Amino acid sequence: MSGPDTDLGTRSDTSRAVAFSDAIFAIIITLLVLDLRVPDVPPGRLLSGLLGQWPSYVAYLASYSYVAVVWLNHKAAFNRIQQIDRGLHWMNLLVLFTTALLPFPTIVVSHALQEHDNADQRVAIAFYALIGALLCATWLAFYHYLARHPDLLKEQVKDGFFHVERFRALAGVVLYVLAGVVGYLVAPLVGLAIFLLPPVFYAVTSAGLYQLRVTRRITHRPPPPG
Repeated sequence: MSGPDTDLGTRSDTSRAVAFSDAIFAIIITLLVLDLRVPDVPPGRLLSGLLGQWPSYVAYLASYSYVAVVWLNHKAAFNRIQQIDRGLHWMNLLVLFTTALLPFPTIVVSHALQEHDNADQRVAIAFYALIGALLCATWLAFYHYLARHPDLLKEQVKDGFFHVERFRALAGVVLYVLAGVVGYLVAPLVGLAIFLLPPVFYAVTSAGLYQLRVTRRITHRPPPPG
């Protein structure tokens, strides 16, 4: 027998989840910058030492951009959520868990590229790609959960919004797998360049793939005449 307090303890508003998530994102971005250090060089070689650390700058840019668009997409998603239940809490924690891993592969890639060992560089790029793909996979689970639980969403959210969002997450998985394969089998620097593509894609589509004109045309295309 269910009563009016059936959902107490299992559902709540999103304020605490959003505040907690924002704090985690702030910590992650702070940790990323810790790999940027003053180079240990003799007097008069500071410029060459700073220039020699270019892999650290590229790795920082890739990871900072990624965390930034994760935050933007997280904000866009929660703007459409009315209530959060236990399952969605876990989906959100999974997204935060994989995002919090990013500083580690960022340091690994930076170190490997500065050591100029090709074998280590290939492994480092593949490792970063694995974490990036895992993060996109958690977003896929997050969007899938929302697509299956429309009762958690605000009334004005269009039907099918989060069904379409799953394709955005899947695109990220594909891009990071591609970067890992290319970086490991072909050239690490090419894989590193591909790492810059997902943040651009997710920044452009941060309001949702459903909002794009091309997507709207596809999803609202009238049926062919019988």
